[in-house]
Parts: sequence; structure tokens; C-alpha cells
Amino acid sequence: MATPSTVKVKVEFGGGTELLLAPPHEKKHALTLPSADEAGKATDVADLIQYIRKNLITEREELFVDGDSVRPGILVLINNSDWELEGEIEYVLQDGDEIVFISTLHGG
Repeated sequence: MATPSTVKVKVEFGGGTELLLAPPHEKKHALTLPSADEAGKATDVADLIQYIRKNLITEREELFVDGDSVRPGILVLINNSDWELEGEIEYVLQDGDEIVFISTLHGG
């Protein structure tokens, strides 16, 4: 059976991360991404983070992105599990995955 050419994921932002997105700062997004790049490498969370940086964040991307990953202080959940249990940025996205980004940093 052929591998699907796209992967559909649900992405949610909370704890203030949604404020970095284009107005109206929607918290929930349904995204369709290529399932692999031109070289055949499967789409992973690192690719998702770069997609968000390029297509959803409109200002102060440095508050979300740190290199290929997210900044320290942003909790990432993959299907309700801490992403550290799933392989972090190397987790290969599957159809129907739910990825949540929550900032744990708050001003005082």
C-alpha cells in the first residue's frame, strides 16, 4: 500500500503561545503537511515547528522557536503525553496526531 502524501494533525496553543500567532490568535489549528520531504525523510515534530514558525507566527518568533526546537519553558504534548516520552523533535507525525504547545513562563 502506498504511503499517504500528506499527514493531518491538530495543533493547539495555550498559556500565551497563541498570542504569537496571527490575529485572531486562534488556539486550535487543523494542519495538513507533506508526509515526507523530497528526499523521503518522514515529517517529524521539528518540521512541524518550522512550519509553525514560517506560516503561523507573525511576530517575536524567538519567543517560540529555539533553533530546530521550541524554547525552554514551552511544554509540548503529543497525544496527551510529554513529548520527551515520544522522542521530542524526532517524533514522526501520524495522521490524527494532536500536538499541544503550552507556555509555562509567565510575567510577574
